[in-house]
Amino acid sequence: INVMMCPCFTRHVTFYEDPRYILFIHMVINDGLMLTTTVLLFVLSYTVYRLNVSFCSLLILMAVFTTRNTPINLAGMAIERYIAVCKPLRYSQICTVRRTYTVIGGIWFVTVTPAIVDLFELLATEPLSFFYESLVCNSMNLFKKPIMQQKKLTFDVIYFSLVFLVLVFTYLKVLFAAKAVSTDVSAQKARNTILLHGLQLAMCMLSYVFPSIPFIHLHARFFTYLIVYILPRFLSPIIYGIRDQKFRKYLKMYLLIGRCRKKVQP
Repeated sequence: INVMMCPCFTRHVTFYEDPRYILFIHMVINDGLMLTTTVLLFVLSYTVYRLNVSFCSLLILMAVFTTRNTPINLAGMAIERYIAVCKPLRYSQICTVRRTYTVIGGIWFVTVTPAIVDLFELLATEPLSFFYESLVCNSMNLFKKPIMQQKKLTFDVIYFSLVFLVLVFTYLKVLFAAKAVSTDVSAQKARNTILLHGLQLAMCMLSYVFPSIPFIHLHARFFTYLIVYILPRFLSPIIYGIRDQKFRKYLKMYLLIGRCRKKVQP
């Protein structure tokens, strides 16, 4: 579904000029990069087992960037729904396309900066020969100094707490707005969407819990990989690709056009 959403987004002005769908398609692309990287890491951990440190660093950094992007993107989408429901008269002034892309740039800056700092610290403290060695490719083996692990834990706790507070705040505000106007269907849908964002955030947080738990059997590792990394990414097309009426309408049109073209071809 995600693969079909990208061309559907780029072909219709109603999507790429709407901040809501811009944030959504950014999350779709980000999740695609994240899944590609983590699947590659997972397959290599089964087949090659040990990787060159330099190559491992690139994969780990990309996985860290994209994994951390998702919760902040969810917070941005929740704020956008809060503004649309609670401040509808100012929505067009606050939520512009330019500001939306600025927010996306800010998301990448917030997630990339700490990891790049860790990389430079690794370059400064480890000898050059270390980057030609091989190791079991995971972040705990790469950034193994206790101060790096402590700094990573502190950053994750702070930014997950902030995202959680944003989701709670926006959910309560939209909930009160829906109760005040019981017939406002859009407010009720926004409330349910933010609630699903909270569920997705909770599942994303599992990726920071399970790596610290030692698993003996490979089957347990595979099961946790499906639950922690794959399942949360299935929620995105459900929330927007199926629940959202506008996206569902254009997605059906895109699928019908694709089928018609296949039938016309000789």
